[in-house]
Parts: sequence; C-alpha cells; structure tokens
Amino acid sequence: MITPFFIWAIFGLPLLAFALIALIVKPFLKTRPEVSGYIGILAAGICLALSAWALAGVIQSPHHEITMSPLNWLSIGSLQIQPGIILDSLTAVMLVVITAVALMVNIYSMGYMAEDPGFERYFAVLSLFSASMIGLVLSDNLFVTFMFWELVGLCSYLLIGFWFQRPAAAAAAKKAFIVTRIGDFGFLAAILVLFANAGTLDIRELNNLAIAGVLAGGIITWAALGIFLGAMGKSAQFPLHVWLPDAMEGPTPVSALIHAATMVAAGVFLVARTYPLFEHSATALMTVAVIGGITAIFAASMGLVMHDMKRVLAYSTISQLGYMMLGLGTGGIAIAMFHLMNHAFFKSLLFLGSGSVNHSTGTFDLRQMGGLKSKLPKTYWTMVVASLSMAGIWPLSGFFSKDEIVAGSSTQPILMIFALVTVFLTAFYMFRLIFLAFHGTYRGQGHPHKPPAVMTTPLIILAVPAAFSGFINLTGGFDGLFGHGETYSPLEGLFGVFKEPVTWISLLLAVSGIFLAYSIYLKGWLSAENISRRFGALYELVRRKYFFDELYEKIIGELLLLRGVFTGFQYFDSRLLDNGLNTIIVENVITRSLFGRFKYFDEKAVDGAVDAVADNTIAAGSRLRRLQTGRLQTYGLFIAFGIMAIVVVVFLAG
Repeated sequence: MITPFFIWAIFGLPLLAFALIALIVKPFLKTRPEVSGYIGILAAGICLALSAWALAGVIQSPHHEITMSPLNWLSIGSLQIQPGIILDSLTAVMLVVITAVALMVNIYSMGYMAEDPGFERYFAVLSLFSASMIGLVLSDNLFVTFMFWELVGLCSYLLIGFWFQRPAAAAAAKKAFIVTRIGDFGFLAAILVLFANAGTLDIRELNNLAIAGVLAGGIITWAALGIFLGAMGKSAQFPLHVWLPDAMEGPTPVSALIHAATMVAAGVFLVARTYPLFEHSATALMTVAVIGGITAIFAASMGLVMHDMKRVLAYSTISQLGYMMLGLGTGGIAIAMFHLMNHAFFKSLLFLGSGSVNHSTGTFDLRQMGGLKSKLPKTYWTMVVASLSMAGIWPLSGFFSKDEIVAGSSTQPILMIFALVTVFLTAFYMFRLIFLAFHGTYRGQGHPHKPPAVMTTPLIILAVPAAFSGFINLTGGFDGLFGHGETYSPLEGLFGVFKEPVTWISLLLAVSGIFLAYSIYLKGWLSAENISRRFGALYELVRRKYFFDELYEKIIGELLLLRGVFTGFQYFDSRLLDNGLNTIIVENVITRSLFGRFKYFDEKAVDGAVDAVADNTIAAGSRLRRLQTGRLQTYGLFIAFGIMAIVVVVFLAG
C-alpha cells in the first residue's frame, strides 16, 4: 500500500542527505570525504526503489491516481497554502526518471570528482538539487511549486558555478540565473492572475475550473502564456536559450543531471502539469507548438558547427526540448512525456560518456580527439547506442517517441517540416561527434587512459533504457497511463508504425544524416573546410550563435539599465545587504561549514564583478551598462519591486 509517509520519504531522503553531508560530513569527517558520496548514492538508490513502487501503485490504481490529504501550512486571508501531493501518472513517471538518473550521476561522480577539493560540497548540493526537483513534481499547489522551482534554479546556479574560481564558470552561473529569472517573472505573474480570478492555487482545482469553462478565455490565455514563459526560461526555449550552452562550465555529471532529469525537464513538466489551461486556449497551445518547432531546428543548426563535445550535446538538448514542446502543442501530454523519458536516458548517457572522454584525454575539443574507439570501447559503444537512439533509428527508444511527435505535428505542415529537418540535422551532428571523437587517428596530446569502472558501469546500465525504454509503449501502455485507451499487440507496435509515410520519411532523413557525416568525417569524400568556405557567411552566422549573446548584451544591457539605478543599488547592497548577510550566514557556527566556501565566491566573484561594473558606469556618465553585473542581491531587489507592483495592480483591479 502506498502511504503518504513513503511518498514524502522520496522527497525527504535527498534532503536529509544534503543536511548530513553539509552539517556532519563536511565539518567533522574531513579525512573521509567519500562518505558524502556514499550518503548521496544510498539516498538516491532508496528513492529510486520507492519511486518504482509508487509507479507500480499508480498503474494499478483506478484512474491511475492516488489521492493524499494536504497539510495545513499557511493561511493569509482567502489564500490557503495547503501543500499536498499529486501522485498520478505524470508524477510517477517523473519520479522514476529523476531518481534513476540521479542514482547513476551519483555513482559516476564518485570517480569523476574523486580528486576535487570540493567533493563534499558537490554531493551536498547534488542531493539538494534532486530533492528540489522531486518536491516540484510532487507539489499540488502552484505557490509551493514556485518555491521548488526557484530552489531548482538556485541549485543549478551553485552547480554551474561550482568551480567559481574560474571566471567562465562564475559568468555562466550568473547568466543562467539572470536569463531564467526573466521566464520566472512570467510564471509568477501567471500565479497572481490565477489567484486573483480563481481564488485558489490548487493545481487540480485550477485544471478543473479550466475544463469546466469557469475561467474566462482571456484569463486562461494570459495565465497559460505566463506559465509557458517560465517554462521557456527553465527549458531553454528560443529566445531564452542562451544560458544552457554556457552551463557546460559546471562539472560534467551536473550537466547530465540538468539536461536529463532536473532543471530543463522542469519547464516541460510544468506545461504538462497545467495542460488543461493550454488545451482551453488555442493561442497558448499554438504558441507552445511554434516556439517548440522553432527551437528544435534553430538549436540543431548550431550543433552542426560546435567543436566542444559538451556544447554539441547542449544544443542537442535545447533542440530535443523543442521537440517536447512541439509534442505538447500538437499531440498532448503522453507524446511529450514519452520523449522526455527516453531523452533522459540517452542524454544522461551521452553526457556521462563525454565526461569519460574528458577524464581520459583532458579535453572536450573534438579537434583534439580521434581514434578513441579502441582505447575507450565501453564509452564508444554505449555512446553509439545513445546516438542512434537520439537520431531516431528503429527500433531504439528515440525512434518511437520522435516518430509520434513528427506524426502529431502533421496538422501543422510548416511545423512538421521543421521537425523533419531537425531529424536530419540531429543524426548528422551526433555522428559527426562520434566520428571525430572515436574514429581516425588520435590528434591530442599525451596518451588517453581508460576511465575507472565506477564511471563506465553507469554508462552500461543507462545503455539499456537508452535502447529499449521505447518498448514500454509498444502495446500502448504508456499512452494508457495518460488516458489514451487504445491498445495493440507488441508486433503491431513494433512494425505498425511503418504504415505511415511520414515514418519512412523520418527514418530516411535520419539515415541520410548519418551517411553525410560518414562521408565527410570518416571517408573524406567531402571536405568540411570546403563546405564551410563555400557557405562562409551562413557558417559564421551559425558559429557565432546568430549573435544572440551580443544582441542581448548590447541592446538590453546598454539601452535599458540606467547608470544611476546601479550606482544606488551598489551602495545599498554593499553597505546593507552584504554586511548583514555575511554576518548572518558566514559567522553562524553551524552554517559556516556549509557556506564558508561561498563567502569567498561572494566576495571575489560576485562583489568584484559588480564593483567593477559600477566604477565603469560612473566613469561613463550617462552610458548604460551590461545586464550581467553579477549582483544577485540587486536582481533580487528588481524582482521584489516587480512582484510588489504586480500585486498592487492585480488587487486594486479587483
């Protein structure tokens, strides 16, 4: 029997692991840092077992949902905050995906981070990251969801900037924090709009009100668009995609968790959780589909020209998230969640595989690799499986979910063309990566060495679902979890897809993409240099990422943010916030052990960056400065003032 205690334990165990590592292992077991890894692995393993049990219970329960009573937590006037649990198909699938990937990442990290001086801090934040995402998917209240939503963002900031001594890592963390805050503003505005008009933030009640037509069409549209803006930030959808490639500055296992099961998956999950709002707004649903389709092909084009292995994978993630949004906009929850699940397995494998390559060669530069097939056979074959799956080659898992998304988009011909072109581009850049890294002759320095078993074992384990997780829906069982009752035989599920012409077109495009990569990077029948020279202007445009970074920095940073505002907030921040916060956080005996290292980051990276910006701003007089100033407290003040303004407007308006 599934009880609330066991479901809360799925959330509580990684939270407990975070506390144990931060407050006991870090200060008192300094000579045994590996204990923090064991705690993280144990917590993730138990959570996976409990999540699998919860999924089994949901499958067997009527309507595939288990109801649990909420807790009485907070009452402010008519606002009742009663955090509870939604344990339905969507939650159960997400729990298994999150905990499975988290377990593999924790195990892998024991080898990858073994020599890092921040070992305990890494595992502490990693556990908090998992707990935050689990809390987000369990929550039945939008206010509580938003709290965990922000905690997920905070953890990603800490992990992306884990090596904060490196300027690039510190800048990437701040960039992720700032860009996702833009989307979060939309999510928060949607919460206020829904509460002002519905009087509740209970997700099930809001969905029921939308289904019943109680909420006005305009209200639903604006609320859904606000929610989607939040999802665009977290899931790196165009044009809020710019933070995710730079997030590669964090440890590679962190990239696997962010890209497969936590932060970027949160946006897709949020749209799926509030899907009735989108279903009752044609404008919102079409917006999701169009942005998803544009993102898919737009990001895939940039994956063609990157030389950094992790950045190729980063753009592939953005593209695949676009696929999921396209699926939500044209096909429904089941299609998108099916692809999210499959993607989690093959993408986590690919990132962990790239970490193994880096561990062996000391680089992520594809131009400094080659010939690694014989030196890293386990890494090679598992990454080939994951790449074939991602390319959509039958009968691997990616084929089935990708095929459903392409078929679902057939009602929108332009979006279907986007999806099909993306199939070709995906297959090409994934096997460009494989051929450059593992075939030919070694072009790097030194002699690559084999990674330890603790790093290759998770790759082998993940290769199984990366190849075969799509079989879950051969008989329609996965669709059935989300209310689609059609079932069929396994053989029909395996071969029946070829009845549709679009399936053959998609598969042919995938094979063509692989063959083109084979022709250029393995056989040399075509020259990549000649092609890039022939399309020089287009190549440069894509290589420079369509100049989005420059666009945001120049236009937004220099034209919208005033010098005087920064100067005033610099004084307020340095004299009031920093002095007070540093006294409270750093000098407290208990939290010093956890936050001591972050004090250095705050003083050197954050404060130093902002002081430099403020000084240059004053010197420039009326000139405007860049958006990435580094003062998180300043951004917090902007957000706080914005929230207060929205609250006043909403409630004065009635």
